[in-house]
Amino acid sequence: MFLLEPIGLGRLENDAYLALLDLKRATAEELADSVACSSAELRPAVRRLLDHGLVQQLGFTPPLYALVAPDEALPALISRRRGDLAQMHKRVEELADRMRARPAGKGKPVVELLEGEDAVLAAVSRLQLEAREEIVAVDAPPYIGGQSNPNDLELRRLADGVAYRFVYSREALASPEHMAAMRRCTDAGEQARVLPDVTLKMVVVDRTTALLPVSYADPDPGVRLLVHESALVDVLVCCFESLWARATPMTETEAPCGPSAKDRELLSLMASGMKDRTIARSLGVTERTVGRRLTELMTELGVETRFQAGVQAVRRGWL
Repeated sequence: MFLLEPIGLGRLENDAYLALLDLKRATAEELADSVACSSAELRPAVRRLLDHGLVQQLGFTPPLYALVAPDEALPALISRRRGDLAQMHKRVEELADRMRARPAGKGKPVVELLEGEDAVLAAVSRLQLEAREEIVAVDAPPYIGGQSNPNDLELRRLADGVAYRFVYSREALASPEHMAAMRRCTDAGEQARVLPDVTLKMVVVDRTTALLPVSYADPDPGVRLLVHESALVDVLVCCFESLWARATPMTETEAPCGPSAKDRELLSLMASGMKDRTIARSLGVTERTVGRRLTELMTELGVETRFQAGVQAVRRGWL
């Protein structure tokens, strides 16, 4: 994932934005040379950066483009995207209420209510066994039994060729045991990202069947909605993809000329917005160790702030 992907911008916009960090001010031609494309290709990308308030134009003959301070422009865009997701969340609950109110024709109802921890656990296993292509999920509490548990069945299904994509909340990776369980899955092929404040717990199988709490305001781990193929599942898939775009990838492999796998994991957690205390708990080290290593990495990257560290880590391919 590149830096501006979560706010809906593409690779060329991202490259032009990062180039302006170094150039300070540039004409369209100078910026095009910097990102190795033609001026004609670059102009639509610059227009999108202008429309998002990330870049400002200075003068007209020729126009110069300058970067708006990231800590002024990006927080507003992030807040707007969160507002969009909140509206989607509300719409999901409205659709769920409609689906529960009336069955879908002569067949089984679109939404089934599962009550009891045994019924929920059985549904989770059955859905994984029935999957043919992909399982996507948002891993967030509350959990049955009060804590997240290893998913050995996932390892089997990954070996069968079923793709898994998980967005983890801060609490889902809050202990070394949780991190170790996640690493076992990513080593086996799971694609994992972290989004600290995510609460929209869900599982969607083959984009046709979903499992989610009855309520996000007051979730009960022993009660779930099983949603069959319908417009509601389509909405949940869109919701997941929006969260996936916002989330920070968890990187496990070591780059040939980059940091260690542990450092890349540390940078991933930092870039996701986690605080030092939470990162330390997740990695099983002290908060002082986290702070010291981040300071060392910032020095190595030649930056002064964590935001700049995230930008430079992306530019170097570390994240």
